[in-house]
Amino acid sequence: MKKLFLFSIISLICFNSFSQSKEDILKVMARQQENWNAGDIENFMEDYWKSEDLKFIGKNGVVKGWQATKDRYFKSYPDRATMGQLKFDIKEVDFLSKKTAWVLGQWQLTRPEKGDVGGYFTLIFKKIGGKWLIVSDHTS
Repeated sequence: MKKLFLFSIISLICFNSFSQSKEDILKVMARQQENWNAGDIENFMEDYWKSEDLKFIGKNGVVKGWQATKDRYFKSYPDRATMGQLKFDIKEVDFLSKKTAWVLGQWQLTRPEKGDVGGYFTLIFKKIGGKWLIVSDHTS
């Protein structure tokens, strides 16, 4: 009986922890969407890990490092017409541990002047320094 009670308490603590972490990650995704839609790539990049170990995987291959990823965004989206309006549709948030999660989603850019584009992404988040940061971004 004591073991079952202890297991129930531990399960409840873990559930609440993952529930709060999921909420925190969804807030990051909402903030990213807001920053993009404001044309603010600088703040959009604040949710990425500022490390040479950051990886962005896209149709042209792998970009390594925070600065290189930021430069790629500025090159690929040089103006507001190209950036358009971003909408995320989060399909799944799953936790590999208390400090690691992955997010599966769909993205859509509405761009009246350039034509709409969209695709899917998988993001890997790690909790670093108390913040959930994107450490790997696979977008197609």
